[in-house]
Amino acid sequence: MNYIDYIIIVVYLGGFLGIGFFFKENKNSQDYFLGGRSMSWLPLSLSTMATQLSAISFISAPAFVGLKDGGGMQWLTYEFGVPLAMAFLLIAIIPTLYKSGIVSVYEYLEKRFDASSRLLISLVFQISRAVATGVMVYTMALILQATIGVDFWISVLIIGVITLIYSFQGGMKAVIWGDVIQMIILFLGIIICLAYGISELGGFENFLTNVDQDRLTAVDFSKWGFSNGDKNDEFGFWPMVIGGFFLYASYYGTDQTQSQRLLSAKGMPTIKKLLLANGLIRFPLTLTYCLMGLVLGTLLMQDANFQELIDSVYQTNISSLEGKKADLMVPVFIIKYLPNGIIGILIVAIMSAAMSSLSSTVNSLSAVTMEDFVKRFKPNMQNKQYVRSSRLLSIFWGLVCLFFAFFAGSIEGTVIEVINKISSVFYGPILAAFILAILTKRTHALGANIGIIAGVLFNMYLWLYVPEIFWFWWNALGCLMTIVIALGTSILIKRQVNEGLEVVYYSGKKEVAILVGYFAAIVIFSMALPSLLS
Repeated sequence: MNYIDYIIIVVYLGGFLGIGFFFKENKNSQDYFLGGRSMSWLPLSLSTMATQLSAISFISAPAFVGLKDGGGMQWLTYEFGVPLAMAFLLIAIIPTLYKSGIVSVYEYLEKRFDASSRLLISLVFQISRAVATGVMVYTMALILQATIGVDFWISVLIIGVITLIYSFQGGMKAVIWGDVIQMIILFLGIIICLAYGISELGGFENFLTNVDQDRLTAVDFSKWGFSNGDKNDEFGFWPMVIGGFFLYASYYGTDQTQSQRLLSAKGMPTIKKLLLANGLIRFPLTLTYCLMGLVLGTLLMQDANFQELIDSVYQTNISSLEGKKADLMVPVFIIKYLPNGIIGILIVAIMSAAMSSLSSTVNSLSAVTMEDFVKRFKPNMQNKQYVRSSRLLSIFWGLVCLFFAFFAGSIEGTVIEVINKISSVFYGPILAAFILAILTKRTHALGANIGIIAGVLFNMYLWLYVPEIFWFWWNALGCLMTIVIALGTSILIKRQVNEGLEVVYYSGKKEVAILVGYFAAIVIFSMALPSLLS
């Protein structure tokens, strides 16, 4: 790196301070947490995808595709459930949540059931999201330390302080528009790495000649994910589609970091476009960084110097991170193969991955803490005091995430996988709670709570005692278990049913047809991928 790269980084960081100042006028909760419900579909779509395109997508996913055992283009199967989940949310879940006028998505559970359902799920979200985000910041800071020599603690503070300042000042509008800029930079970074990687290989034809053919297979109908934790049996078509449907329906519809963007939309037509864009654009984006992983992985196999550089960085800086050497492929390529100026842009892309996830988390954690807990004890809080308290909570949660980042080192080797499994333990039962609240009339609060607990315990049992079942299945099995137990309990134990708010169904037959057809198209395309790249 030289002065050009450092100038690019400083300008980028300074620009984000300006974003916070530009959007500093926030008068109430609707302004600070929902952007005044004035956001259009395009920035909301880019913001949603920027949160998804995090450290895992930019660093670890290409490493999985290009290098890791059992990897390859089967990573694409992660995306198969997305269009189907978007169609389901568009028709069944989001219209009711949006019309209710809530800020915290978990507030709806109290309106339909009682406070215990809301507070329990809200608390689980806050703890798990703060830990996961802290680990993500830790990983990015460690990679920056290993590749450009910036001390770990300085990297954490730079990422954290800049993000906290613009989130503190600007609220959801600053977060969304910051995500838009970060999304553009991230995608530009992927394209640059892909183009330079192909150039280093001597052209696209040479890449096709040397690529590992075993890594081109994306769809396998014979894998069911029931084989005692065998990594080679986990990415089958059925577990990824069925489990993925429940996972993404829960993530986009009931996870505050994503649902808060849906609640920030101008109206249902905006939400329709947002969900449609999410269902259609994610696959090409994922395909692009998977191809980048294939290209860089092929380059590494052809260029011994590339492998030596990764080994050197790994042994010198982060050899304590067992199993993480492959994650150095992208950042080492950036530092060692790209020209100055481009390096600065790509380092900014890595920082963007961390800042986007951190800003979204901080704002969402602040929102649910204010709405689910603080307002319970201070229901008549004035708007000025509300915004001031919300900003202070954003600082608090930012510091909590950074705290976890500083102390994540001793658990980094396994924590990412553990966090993914923890999410899958809860995602299915949480989705079931909203399905029961919105789509059923006979379920009462006691039945819902027993169902949620049963679903979570069932998934924990699968985790501890049934390793044969791939964790992606937990999202579906936990949801179905919760629904069955909740409905059965509500039938057997008679209690008063709180009807809650009006249930709204959105007529989106055209959009649903497009999303279902698109699902079929991406599956067929993925099946044909080995032929297209051979």
